[in-house]
Amino acid sequence: MIVLTGDRLDLRDFVKVARGKEKVEIADSARDNVHASRQIVEETLRGKEAVYGVNTGFGRLSEVQIGHQDLSTLQENLLKSHACGTGEVFDEAVVRGMMLLRVNALLKGVSAIRHETLEKMVEFLNKGIVPVVYEQGSLGASGDLVPLAHMALPLIAQGEVFYQGKRFPASQGLERAGIRPLDRLQAKEGLALINGTQAMTSVGALALQDAYDTFLFANLAGGLSFEALRGIKDVFDSRVHAVRGHEGQIKTARLMREILDKSKNTTDQGALRVQDAYSLRCIPQVHGATLTALDHMKDIVEKEMNAVTDNPLVFDEERRIISAGNFHGQTMSLPLDYLAIVTSELGNISERRLERMVNHDLNKTFPPFLTPDKGLNSGFMIVQYAAASLVSENKVLSHPASVDSIPSSANQEDHVSMGTIAARKAMRIVTHVRKIVAMEMFTAAQALDFHGKEGLSPVLKKVYATIREHVPFLEKDEIMQPYMDAVERLLKEKRFDIDDLEALLWKKS
Repeated sequence: MIVLTGDRLDLRDFVKVARGKEKVEIADSARDNVHASRQIVEETLRGKEAVYGVNTGFGRLSEVQIGHQDLSTLQENLLKSHACGTGEVFDEAVVRGMMLLRVNALLKGVSAIRHETLEKMVEFLNKGIVPVVYEQGSLGASGDLVPLAHMALPLIAQGEVFYQGKRFPASQGLERAGIRPLDRLQAKEGLALINGTQAMTSVGALALQDAYDTFLFANLAGGLSFEALRGIKDVFDSRVHAVRGHEGQIKTARLMREILDKSKNTTDQGALRVQDAYSLRCIPQVHGATLTALDHMKDIVEKEMNAVTDNPLVFDEERRIISAGNFHGQTMSLPLDYLAIVTSELGNISERRLERMVNHDLNKTFPPFLTPDKGLNSGFMIVQYAAASLVSENKVLSHPASVDSIPSSANQEDHVSMGTIAARKAMRIVTHVRKIVAMEMFTAAQALDFHGKEGLSPVLKKVYATIREHVPFLEKDEIMQPYMDAVERLLKEKRFDIDDLEALLWKKS
């Protein structure tokens, strides 16, 4: 059971709920804060003060004051009118993450939502109701208005939901799950539900977790290639990395020493050659720079997971309601673009190692394209093509979304973050890089069958054996795509034992 307080959610627990479907409950300590902010709004409504989104219209319509009798309708209309999503629908894990993050943010007690509404969202999570939310439509300022509107509509039995793998109108899905919808939303509740960065943060957090996993797999893949190409192990000497001082580089060198420990294939400087190519020699520097960036991103994501990102905000001490801009997604948009770039680089260097194994002119060891009968067979020639294609597509996707902006709401909202676009393309890049790393592993296993599999390190012997359980050595040309997919599935399902490597990753230098 994950207990939500509004200020202690981290990446690990987020993934447990979003993907692992761990149950959730609200801490008793958070209830008083939620109740206090709600009381302030209700007291304010007894006066004549205009408060944005509480008794006024939205965006450019903020000057239009709404009568007390229409405040509930105003909130319902907000959800309906803002449910303008398009494109594909988000994975269920993304939407579960959005709900979790929204509840956690609202527990801060400055959003004036009812506790009953938060408990209903928790009930959705715990009973497996997942709103249907579309990927496209958010500008990433005023919050993720469009996706969060689709997320919130089922609370009042509107919109659609997934339940037990099937898609239903919300009213039918809730009935099947034994959930009674809210009778209505009260003043400000609709705005509190949709004014935030939870779509971009949910996608970004899942992409970040996948990027960490892919980083570890890239080191395993790099290790297999290093052994196949008889790399010079001196490059991982701790003294080399200590004098540069970057934590990610130091950790990566330590990981590679662990991965290659007791290998009989690695060589000493000057034994076969004086230096290796950069794709082998600079694994700590390139992979390590990615790790440093991921750690930076983790700090930002976990802060945003526990942040208040709606508007207006209600402060109990002075009983004030302040309209400001915490919904703006720039805080997430910039690092999400960074996540895209640094993960792309894992793919770039992985493809270069793959090329060295299939190119006889570079390795001077293996038959061209790793096939015993060249000419009649093309071997792994087009595996490298496929990897190169994904590498180049990642370069296009790495163009930053955060430098773009377009005015909306009659120019009232005249600068936006495009943070959700940044998150979505970062996720696509991470998926591509996992495929590239799988192709490198597939190729390295073939190379090691020509020489080196008997001398593998204990860590990589297990990795090689797991690959060979699912993919054979290819004597002649076969359809390659099922084999590439099989290795990628091993990565997605975490079939390689990386627990010890993860522990080493988080250990301080």
